[in-house]
Amino acid sequence: RDKKILGVADSVASFLQLLYGSPAKATTETFFRGHSDAGYELTPSLLRKWDNGDWQFMPSEDRLCKELLIAHYDEFQGDQYCFDRLVRMQHYGLPTRLLDISSNPLVALFFACSSRPEQLDIEGEVIAFQVSSDRVKYYDSDTVSCLSNLSNLTYAQKNEIDLTLDREPFNQTEVASKLLHHIKSEKGFFEGRIVPDHLGSIICVKAKRTNTRIKSQAGAFLLFGHEAALPDAGQDGIEIFRVTIQNKADILDQLDRININATTVYPSIDQTAVHLRDLHQSPRPPSTASSAAPGR
Repeated sequence: RDKKILGVADSVASFLQLLYGSPAKATTETFFRGHSDAGYELTPSLLRKWDNGDWQFMPSEDRLCKELLIAHYDEFQGDQYCFDRLVRMQHYGLPTRLLDISSNPLVALFFACSSRPEQLDIEGEVIAFQVSSDRVKYYDSDTVSCLSNLSNLTYAQKNEIDLTLDREPFNQTEVASKLLHHIKSEKGFFEGRIVPDHLGSIICVKAKRTNTRIKSQAGAFLLFGHEAALPDAGQDGIEIFRVTIQNKADILDQLDRININATTVYPSIDQTAVHLRDLHQSPRPPSTASSAAPGR
């Protein structure tokens, strides 16, 4: 584990100072992600494994997507591409091959500090990704379509993928034909020239800001290809730096003073209501012990 740690931040000011002191590179874009526990890995929920190495969700990827589409088909009517559907599924909590990132470092800092009261003493982490411009794609990219439509293949079909093949032999395989069929359903003009190396890559994708959460979080995504894994130190085209976060409670107070809180990061009525409840609750008198169940 070769993590590149810029330093430790215990305030918003020290966090920004560490970021300003990190080297900026031309032809790159910087994105951020916050972990409330520095021990968390940079792995999308779909690609997580149990301790014994077995997949948690991967064998059921196509079924998960289809079942959610069946149950809530109307919700996805406006989605033009498979990637758009994955973004919506991620938004509602379904395991996907997407990892949320943000172009706003203070949003990432908020997530790094957001913990249950008993976990506020656990060190958090903000991860900064310096992504080469050629690795930053848009929602309608052909490469994005190739990687996103892996979600439509069955687990048996995914196991037939051989990324060691050259482009021409690969595109003559049965699984490439299946993948091409799904891609053509959203891009009828797409030709059968899938690049195997692309299918195993990790790319940064700027999504349509179709919901308030993506807008408020300045959201983008890392899209993981076939069994792709992101090393702690990054990889070609994606350089990774980290800031260790301490003193979470005070940082959350500081962020709230500049309007970075649950209301602005999660701009839904339920989250706003909870934030307002916690903000305006009168303190409990020291001698009062209530046995009533907490209300919502």
